[in-house]
Parts: sequence; structure tokens; C-alpha cells
Amino acid sequence: MKNEKIPNPNVIYPIAGYDKEIYVKPTIKNSNIDVGDFTYIADFDFESHVTYHYGWNGDKLIIGKFCQIAAGVEFIMNGANHQMNAITTFPFYTLEGWNMEPPEKSDLPIKGDTVIGNDVWIGQNAVILPGVHIGDGAIIGANSVVGKNIAPYTIAVGNPIKEIRRRFDDEMIELLLRFKWWDRSIDEINRLIPLLTCSDMEKVKRELKAIE
Repeated sequence: MKNEKIPNPNVIYPIAGYDKEIYVKPTIKNSNIDVGDFTYIADFDFESHVTYHYGWNGDKLIIGKFCQIAAGVEFIMNGANHQMNAITTFPFYTLEGWNMEPPEKSDLPIKGDTVIGNDVWIGQNAVILPGVHIGDGAIIGANSVVGKNIAPYTIAVGNPIKEIRRRFDDEMIELLLRFKWWDRSIDEINRLIPLLTCSDMEKVKRELKAIE
């Protein structure tokens, strides 16, 4: 173990003496946000990056394990959506003095839960729009606006988001999605680090097949 310390997903500050990077899970107060072990953000307040997340919508933000979230990333939730099937989009019902009851949920463009997989890297100032699903191992470029689902192990950038390429071939992606290294014990992951960080993909493929 590095510095004779065991990784602990329940500590807030994983870097001694540095308070601008936190493990997200132990800081969550909102029951509609679910974040996996060891996912971090380059900030000290994750929930300030989750906007328009009103309880009455019931939508959830679900993020897997070992995700890497850069500074300035914003998760926009369904509460940001206005009624679009009427003459005006103005939300009278949210403001004092206007004679309007809240619209039916069926009249609002609610997109459902936002789901981020495991081992996803989200670049600085990216914006994740409501209801988006980002697959395991994906990489989202800085300043991207993610308004559609992104497949596992895909690099995607831009506004609007565009998939640039798959990170690995189909066989490797299938192996990784079955292997699910993020679900293994801390001891096993520590032993796997030389494999997880190896750039020789053919060697990695052979070893993954042998482990299976």
C-alpha cells in the first residue's frame, strides 16, 4: 500500500493536505444522488455542480465507481426543463403572484434519470444534460455539452457532443464490460494495477482472457 495506507472510499479528502479534490460519495446529502466508491471531483462541493434538481421531479443522478470528474463540470437535471407544448415556456407556477398550477409531468419534457457508468472521465467544464446515459469507461472532452447517450469506452467531445472513436476494439470492450474491475476488492485492484495501466493492448487482452 502507498504510504502504508489502505484506500478508503469513505474519506472526503484522498490527498493529504489538499482540499480541492474529494471523494464524492461521503459528501452526498441528497437521497436522489447515488455515487459509487472512489469517484472524485476536482472541487470541494460536489452537490453545487448538480443544478435544478428538485425533489418533486423524482429524477436521480446515478454515478458509478472510480469516475474522474474535472473542475467546472455541471449536471443539469430535469427541473431545468420548461413546458414546450404550449404558447409560452414561461414558468408562471414557480413565481409568486401568478395564477397557474404546476403543469402535469406529462406536459414537461422530463428525460428520466441521469446515469454515468464506472471509470468515466469527464473533462473540465463539461455539461451533462438531463436523462443522459454515459457508458463505462467513456471519456468526455472538456467544454462538451452531452445531450445524448454515449456508448461504453467511447471518446466524445464537442457542443453538441460527437463520438470521435471507440477506445478499444469490440473484443476488448466486451472483455472489459464482463470483467468489471471496479467491482473487485481493494486488494485485487491493487494487484491488477499493472494490468489496468498497461498500454500493450494485446497483452492486456491475453491476460484478461486468462483471468476469466
